[in-house]
Amino acid sequence: MSIISCRYWINSSDLFVFQFWITDHILQAAFWYGLVVHLRIYPIIYALPIIILLDPLYFQPGKKPTLVNWSSSTSKSSWETSYTKITGLQYICNFFSSLITWRRVMFGFVSGSTFLMLTGLCFHLYGWEFLNGALLYHLTRTDPRHNFSIYFYHIYLHYEDEFSIVEKLVSFLPQFIVQLVLISRFALDLPFCLFLQTLAFVAFNKVITAQYFVWFLCLLPLIFPWSNMKLKWKGVACISVWIGAQTHWLMWGYLLEFRGKNVFLQLWLASLLFLAANTFVIINVIRSHVYCPLFRPLQSNSSKSVKDD
Repeated sequence: MSIISCRYWINSSDLFVFQFWITDHILQAAFWYGLVVHLRIYPIIYALPIIILLDPLYFQPGKKPTLVNWSSSTSKSSWETSYTKITGLQYICNFFSSLITWRRVMFGFVSGSTFLMLTGLCFHLYGWEFLNGALLYHLTRTDPRHNFSIYFYHIYLHYEDEFSIVEKLVSFLPQFIVQLVLISRFALDLPFCLFLQTLAFVAFNKVITAQYFVWFLCLLPLIFPWSNMKLKWKGVACISVWIGAQTHWLMWGYLLEFRGKNVFLQLWLASLLFLAANTFVIINVIRSHVYCPLFRPLQSNSSKSVKDD
């Protein structure tokens, strides 16, 4: 029960970070972010979209970022038309030309310092056992027990062989590529980006247990207002496919764990089906989403002075 409560506390802390961040309390957001990453390493995947969105287009000295006034009546085409000028190549060029900003530096410094100080303190108290269990273990983890991941069967068959570091890390490549694609496309729509990142991170992870689902389910309310998906038919289809694939996997897991049946191959095929179900959900959620940048671009001081002249 305490483990479940701890996971919910960490998920709540993710929302604290988001709340502080959109209200321009960068230092508080950075502190909480460093704390959350120390307690559970997976939110490190949020660092890149946060840094990307801490852009002078939205954050300027003496000005608070302006949230977009969004309503359910706003169409997708109108948002795309309004924000074409700050997307694509121009935004990428602007990002690299103004990469070093006060807010980016402070966010990175405070969050990094918080993480390093807490990790250093725990390392001083508990030694290498803590560092391996909290951080290093996740990079080279090989779990032979069956789980939802498509990698478990390969690990089970070759567990007695010594995996090289390259073999242990290569499973992160599909996960890494998917994360970069999602960030490059949806970073400006931060709540939706964080949800997709977490869902894809879990779906493509080399170890997946049911408790991981809480990581993205807690972010689901943030994207509901921006979704055109109706419960009848597409919504029911996504829910049915996801739960059905999970139930199918659990049936084979029950036969293996409780009945002692040799159904490892069937269980691995069920894992492939579960990955396909997660991919189906991700694609349909993206297709039903109304793209809405989180912030409205602020008018720069230079452009304002030119306009006044």
